[in-house]
Amino acid sequence: MSLEKKDDYDHKGWMKEKDLTAVESAFLTTLIWLDKRLRIVDYLELMETLYYRVNLQMPKSHTEQYNLDNKFWYWYPLYTLGLFSTLAYVVAAISGALLGFYYSPSAAAGTEAAGTVAYESIAFIMRDLQFGFMLRSIHRWAAQVMVAAVFLHMLRVYFTGAYKEPRELNWLIGIVLISLTMVFGYTGYLLPWDQLAFWAGQIGVEMSLSIPLIGEWIAQLLFGGFSLSQATLQRMYILHVFLLPFVVTALIAIHIGIVWVQGIAEPH
Repeated sequence: MSLEKKDDYDHKGWMKEKDLTAVESAFLTTLIWLDKRLRIVDYLELMETLYYRVNLQMPKSHTEQYNLDNKFWYWYPLYTLGLFSTLAYVVAAISGALLGFYYSPSAAAGTEAAGTVAYESIAFIMRDLQFGFMLRSIHRWAAQVMVAAVFLHMLRVYFTGAYKEPRELNWLIGIVLISLTMVFGYTGYLLPWDQLAFWAGQIGVEMSLSIPLIGEWIAQLLFGGFSLSQATLQRMYILHVFLLPFVVTALIAIHIGIVWVQGIAEPH
């Protein structure tokens, strides 16, 4: 494909000759306007050519090799687990963003005798905020569904051989994603800063300290020291809200993009 400037073409006259709907006319008008300034069509053609060249190099699945048509229909529900985990992630992200308007990541003592500010903010959401109980339940269940779906998705990929050449890179990205999903769950588990969160955090500190050579450094980096404090809660909040969402979203986009380029790997 050449990126040299093309001759002017009477787009308006061509559109008048066609029987276009209002939506089609608006879309084509916008595309033509952008193409004249940014050469959108040229790059779309380049991406299309690249897509077909890459797909020609993909090995055929059993369905294609042996002309089995839809004989693998019983596998199809398992092939929705990736999409299911992505939808659960989107629901958890949206509900978590709404919860963030009312959550306060503070380990200071609250107004009640037996709670911190962080715990009292969770209690306010659950007891006093309109639809707060439902919102937090949606967030919690979406997170649990995501963990289960990602785990089952990885099992499906392994047992159907979808990790093999040329899909090794996407398998490695999937391993990183399931690991970050576990970190997502752990950091969110600590945010209520109740007894469950405290002892889960203490276990995390002890596990970090058990790592040879760099254990103390990891404990200080992730937990703010060798015992739980405000620094611990602050780090968990930053990881859960400001770091992990951007990293996981970027990796999911790359993961889905590679699937789009390579196609779905049926059982081998």
